[in-house]
Amino acid sequence: MYSLVFVREAKEYILDTALKLSNSHSLILCFSQTLQSDFMKKTIIANLHRLRQNARSMPGISPKKINAVLNDLAAAAEANTAAILAENKKDLDRMDASNPKYDRLLLDEGRIKNIAADLRNVAALPSPLNIVLEERTLPNGLQLKKTSVPLGTIGIVFESRPNVTFDVFSLCFKSGNASVLKGSRDAHFSNIAIVEIIKKILADHGLPPLVYLAPSERESLKHILEADGYIDTIIPRGSQGLIGFVRENAKVPVIETGAGIVHVYVDKSADLQKAAAIVKNSKTRRVSVCNALDALLVHEERLADLPAILDGFDTEFNCGIYADERAFSFLKNHYRGQLLHPADGQSFGTEFLSMNMAIKTVASIDEALDHVFAHSSKHTESIVAEDETAIEKYLANVDAAVVLSNAATCFTDGAQFGLGAEIGISTQKLHARGPMALRELTSYKWVIRGDGQVRG
Repeated sequence: MYSLVFVREAKEYILDTALKLSNSHSLILCFSQTLQSDFMKKTIIANLHRLRQNARSMPGISPKKINAVLNDLAAAAEANTAAILAENKKDLDRMDASNPKYDRLLLDEGRIKNIAADLRNVAALPSPLNIVLEERTLPNGLQLKKTSVPLGTIGIVFESRPNVTFDVFSLCFKSGNASVLKGSRDAHFSNIAIVEIIKKILADHGLPPLVYLAPSERESLKHILEADGYIDTIIPRGSQGLIGFVRENAKVPVIETGAGIVHVYVDKSADLQKAAAIVKNSKTRRVSVCNALDALLVHEERLADLPAILDGFDTEFNCGIYADERAFSFLKNHYRGQLLHPADGQSFGTEFLSMNMAIKTVASIDEALDHVFAHSSKHTESIVAEDETAIEKYLANVDAAVVLSNAATCFTDGAQFGLGAEIGISTQKLHARGPMALRELTSYKWVIRGDGQVRG
């Protein structure tokens, strides 16, 4: 594996040598950076080549062995909790606790238990491979069969969340794919510890390393994105900035998992108790995840219910509210002043990833649909209503990967969908959409059996 210590030593050697040969510090720096980048690229490509060779063994791994590896990995995650948390603390110590990414980075005993449970869930799922999708015999006697196969080598680019390392490996391994992990510097120590555990379990089962952890330095991302011929597809997970950068710079095909700019629309027919519970759960359960609520749309006939819907948002959660003029007037005497702000042009269409939320007043369901159309990232949208006509109109007309009625947005999750875990939530429409799990990590091939047929 790429050694950061070795690279630093190589850089120091290059600088020392260059200083002996030249008095130009700018020339020295340029020279050293060029050599370091070249060294990084060659090292990454060498590891990707080795991984691709290792991946050739994957069709021979039985489903039984795959499941045994995943169950043993779950046990190893629990057994190594203290070691994982010690490395995670090194990462946490480098980040301000007020940073919205802090919660994403944080691991604790409960989260590791959940990770282990997800690993066991993935092991218990049926294999997505070798499923016959279509089968027929042509008039000329050729027998056609369309079967599911792995995508190949999958690269995942992600920020801050070390649990993704376990999720990605388990889903890729179960679906017959090798995995390339490009985590951020924020989770550097956590990711190294986790990948070492994965490699040990693979070795215990007589398997080669089928996962590669790329260097955490930002500079390595370019080499991953340009690794055509070594990586079959790249899936970015993170901020809109990261996703946009990957989409614009990758030479490898990209499956886009978009940022979550999420709305809940409270219709005039909404049940107040349901609305309050759904808005609270959608916003406060975990603010740093992509399915968290960003903008509350309220029918004008329900503005008087805003204080009840947001009960405790100021006193219990210190939630900042950016409200339009009409919503602001209904809240100004019922919400803590320092947390209540007038909405501006930046308030809507923003993924907060923090304890902040925008409120927009609408005069009709059509106005709500217009707002969602203009500002949604097509991730997750929800309506709270008792009017079935309004519900069906919303579900039919909202263009998003997941649309809910009378349910919290935090249900957009692979594990909640019964998929075991997820590799990301796709907001595009080609290949996969919504939570991506085992089935979404496969493609297909045509197998044709003949008996000497030739084409005239």
